[in-house]
Order: sequence, then structure tokens, then C-alpha cells
Amino acid sequence: MRNDNKYHERSVAAKKSTLISVVVNFFLSFTQILTGLFSGSQGLIADGIHSLSDLIADFVVLFANKKSHKPSDSDHHYGHWRYENGASMILGMLLVAVGAGMLWSAIGKLMHPERLSEVHSAALWVALAALIVKESLFRYMLSVAKRVQSSLLVANAWHARSDAASSVVVAVGIIGTLAGYHWFDPVAAFAVGILILRMGYSFAYDAMHDLMDRSADQDKEHEIKTILLSTPGVAGLHDLKTRKAGDLILVDVHLEVQENLSVRDGHDIAIAARERVLQNNDVLNVMVHIDPFTAKEPDYGI
Repeated sequence: MRNDNKYHERSVAAKKSTLISVVVNFFLSFTQILTGLFSGSQGLIADGIHSLSDLIADFVVLFANKKSHKPSDSDHHYGHWRYENGASMILGMLLVAVGAGMLWSAIGKLMHPERLSEVHSAALWVALAALIVKESLFRYMLSVAKRVQSSLLVANAWHARSDAASSVVVAVGIIGTLAGYHWFDPVAAFAVGILILRMGYSFAYDAMHDLMDRSADQDKEHEIKTILLSTPGVAGLHDLKTRKAGDLILVDVHLEVQENLSVRDGHDIAIAARERVLQNNDVLNVMVHIDPFTAKEPDYGI
């Protein structure tokens, strides 16, 4: 198994970016809720509560980042990398809940427009400022997630984008309210609620399949196969299987070597092939089984 500097870099990057998100979301939620109370904007209060959901997501990421890097033990021989998959599913479910809550709220407002009240223009400026901050946070977190190739950080980044989307809803709703069009808020909230619901379902669906031993994509499997076949002494292979563990890949394969080789020579070829695949930073472990290969006699049609 591998345990090199790349995984340490991923852990440090995840912790740093998530702690920045914690600080930003704490001050945003405090400012939004306080301003919403004084300005009379229920939308801004709701957006502040949405920011609090980001705080919960951040702590889930921090927990998963710490737990996933625990070394293997007697109960988890391949380590604890799937904490990341589990956390991604939790984030997806959280997004589903937030999206469903926005839909419920929007429907309630559409059915009872008389409950909508006038708001102070200060709420608009806070909503716009929150939008800029959240979009900037999303872009920062997504760039970190892509750099270290972490699906968990990608999910958390898009959770931040969902919060930015809700700020758009709030801003549009406040503008509509100030202009006298009170239905702007619930219609926009309904549309964004559907987008957030769909995004959450996508994350939860993907994470669930990873937890069910989904294989790596075809391009990655082809890359692994090419590396194995290019190893000196490997005559062929079959039964190549892969499965996900966090953002990493576990590989099982049967390698074919010439039948007249000694056990030691076959073992050395297997080790060489395994080490070449492990140089790929996405691969956590390779389990190799050696099979004898018999060259077929040429058929001359006699």
C-alpha cells in the first residue's frame, strides 16, 4: 500500500481550505441573520441559516479528512479512505434537505403572498456582499479540490456554490419586493431549490455507488492495463478489477508469465508490475495473482 506525500498534501489542503470556509461561513451567517432581523427580511434570515448548514458541512469534511487518513488496523485492512465517500454522501443528503426546504418555503410563499412584508434596502446590500463572498469561496475551494483531486472537497465546494445561489435568490427577492413585485422571491427560490436538490442527489448517488465498490472509469482502467502489459516479463493479463476507496483505487489482476519461469522470477515480475502501477498517485494497492502462460504453436493449416 501507498502512504506518500501526496496524501499528506491532500489532507493539509483539505484542512486549510475547510477552516477558511468555517471562518467565512461563521461571520456570514452572523451578519445575515442579524441584518435580516433588523431589516425585516425573512429571505436574508433564511440565507443566514443556509450558511449555518455550510458550517455543518465544513465540520463533516474536517471529521472525514481526519478519519480517512488513519492507518490500517485489524478491522480495516485497507485503511479508512471510505470515510471520504461516506462524508460525500452526507453532504449530498444535506444539499437535498436544503433544496427541499427551499422548495417548501417557496411553495408556502406562493400560496400565501399576503405574508410577504416590506424590507429595508440594507438587506439588499448584505445579500449582494454575501453573494460575492460565497462565489469567491466556491472558486477558491474548487481550485484546491481539483489541485489535490479530492471528490469530497469538490462536493463541499459545490455546497458553497449552492449557498451563493441562495444569495442570488435573496437578492432578486429583495429587489422584487422593493419594486413592488412580491412574487419574485418565491419563484426564484423555487427554481434554485430544484437546482440544489438535483445537485445533492447527484453527489449522494455517486457516493453511494463508490461505497458499493464501483469500478474506476474505463480510461483509468485502460491506463492501468497498459502499464501492466508494458512491464518486462508480463505476457498477458485477465480478470482486471478495480474499486474505489475514497478518491483512490484498489486493483486486483491476474498476470500471465511464461510457464517455465521459476517461482522467484514470476514473483519478481509481479512485484515490478505492481510497483509501476503504484507510481500512479490514484492507486492505493494492487493485488497480483500469477498464472502460467503457454505460447500457442503456429497453425500452418496442415
